[in-house]
Amino acid sequence: MSGHTAADGQRSLFILSPGDRDGLSHAVKQAGWRAIAARRASDAARRLRHSDAQIALIDMRRPGDMDVGAISSIAPAVNAGGGALIILIDGGDMGAVPSLLETGATHFLAAPFSDDELRATLASAQRLVDRVGGGAAYSQRAQRIRRGDALFWEMDSNGREIRLSDNLARHLGTDRLLISPASFIRHLPRSERRPVMATIRTMMRSGRIESFAHAAPGGGDDRLVHHLRKVDGMLAADVEWLTDVQRFDAIERDELTGLRSRQAAVDWLDHRAGVATTVLLLSISQFDRMNAAYGQVVGDALLGRIARRIERMTAEVAEGAIVARIAGTEFLIGLTGDAAGSDPATFLARQLIGAVGRPFSAGDHVIRLTARCGIAQSRTQDDATQLLRRAGTALADARQGGGEGIRIFSAEKRSRQVDVDQLETDLRLALHRGEIAIIFQPQYPVDGEVMIGVEALARWNHPQYGPLGAGMLFAAAERSDYMLPLSAHIQAEALRLAAAWPPALDSLRLSINVTAEDIAQPGFMGRFLSLVESSGFPRSRLTVEITESGLIEDVEGATALLTALRAEGLAVAVDDFGTGYSSLAYLKSLPLDYLKIDSGLAQDIAGTSRDRIIVRGVIHMAKSLGLRVIAEGVETQQQLELLAREGCDYYQGFLRSAGISSDDLIALASQS
Repeated sequence: MSGHTAADGQRSLFILSPGDRDGLSHAVKQAGWRAIAARRASDAARRLRHSDAQIALIDMRRPGDMDVGAISSIAPAVNAGGGALIILIDGGDMGAVPSLLETGATHFLAAPFSDDELRATLASAQRLVDRVGGGAAYSQRAQRIRRGDALFWEMDSNGREIRLSDNLARHLGTDRLLISPASFIRHLPRSERRPVMATIRTMMRSGRIESFAHAAPGGGDDRLVHHLRKVDGMLAADVEWLTDVQRFDAIERDELTGLRSRQAAVDWLDHRAGVATTVLLLSISQFDRMNAAYGQVVGDALLGRIARRIERMTAEVAEGAIVARIAGTEFLIGLTGDAAGSDPATFLARQLIGAVGRPFSAGDHVIRLTARCGIAQSRTQDDATQLLRRAGTALADARQGGGEGIRIFSAEKRSRQVDVDQLETDLRLALHRGEIAIIFQPQYPVDGEVMIGVEALARWNHPQYGPLGAGMLFAAAERSDYMLPLSAHIQAEALRLAAAWPPALDSLRLSINVTAEDIAQPGFMGRFLSLVESSGFPRSRLTVEITESGLIEDVEGATALLTALRAEGLAVAVDDFGTGYSSLAYLKSLPLDYLKIDSGLAQDIAGTSRDRIIVRGVIHMAKSLGLRVIAEGVETQQQLELLAREGCDYYQGFLRSAGISSDDLIALASQS
């Protein structure tokens, strides 16, 4: 949780609404947030600066009462705190959203809105604050800057004057807020003036981010650290007061693993601005479920052992690299020099994934983990935040994709660099604009040529980046808590298109995905069945697919839902089987018709004899339970022949067809 919480731990939202302040405040409180509300735009910015809110909402539903100037007045206060700005508009005014975003808004909410839509928008804004700000420590410092009690200074573009914050002026023992650089240096300890001047000159000449430290006024062991940066060509610094070496070490080190901290990694990247740098983001898959199975004590100990493996492997391959734990089960490896090349970075990623994949022992248990890795190479204009964002996008794509679990965004791939924060806002517009297209991937018998069914998939036709696959689409939806609206859209559109198919496709089964978020939503089954009924697509040809991870999150709830759906005439399948922890244990108690083997597992069948034994065991177990088996991601004839030999029933994948539009599907069916 970010640092903009109230004293009781509640998150705070600043609301500016001339006409509906009380109604919005009530809705926000129902969503679990603390509301700080204002009616007048004239003093809104001042009130926001003195509040603990980092997220603001401006009600633009009455243009006569509120204009774009309100955004312009509040946006600087929000940005100074690393915050987010939500615009509330009427649903009929969607055309104004792009210009409002250009003015300074980061998110929008269209009225009328549901409680779920409000919560999703607030959660998306919260994620932006956490991602850009980097957690509580940054947020608290940003709040101090807004209120005026932080330590910072700025030099004018001519280098003739330095403006001090009130608090820094007091600590330096001067009552003047504007002083010359020479006077500023004279307020520092004499023995440390020369290196400070050298650091400032280096920063002004090279533009590279630097920092310097000196003893705090008044003696003692305290020190002030000046983190230099350039803002619109002007030199500036945030100043940090450190009381002892231990505090500095706490900032530099992650307490649980002993690796470098997120802040230390960001500082390391900032100091290498303009230098060829490559970032690897390594994520341990489904670690939360391992925690649930074995307990947090085991989980924490396991993270420490993972950290040691990553450190050792990195030290062997890339001397001088930085290894940091930046969040939960995400680790950063920063590379420079020869190791920053595409091939060495990819080699290291493979080694790290292999190291994490080797079994860990925990008491009587043997734990196997998987990892995914996103790689981003720096561009000349990148700062630490931009580089981390692109590495995060690569990681999101690696999580959703098959194969070895590595995705790389190279410095040369400029046209495909995606701003992941902007994607969260774009996703809401995408649904209104009809940019989310439904495609259908055909399914075939392993020993036949006649199509027997299709799986409905989604593709985002982004106006700037072009077609984006399901990996980026669902990663953006998950980050912004927009999974429910996206899932509902995909289900409704797939049923609408399928209901209009010609008689030639009357024998095709349609498979639609249901998410873990759907299962957890009260009343989902009734709404889903109503959607099926209104579409006109026959229940007897509909299969509902739920991922294995979704089952594990709520086995009891999933069992009840799937049982009820089968009673209504629908078939049920487990999707992505082979990616979870308790795979074999719960299948016998679930009401299933199909088991879909995960693409990674299906592709492994052409690997070692050990891989083949595992796939064979899964297929035979499913068949013994009376389930039909569908293999996903089949790419080669060898994979298909081996799957057929082991008893698999159906398959889908690039070997036969990628996902295609409804029109192309109709044309394909007419040719067979």
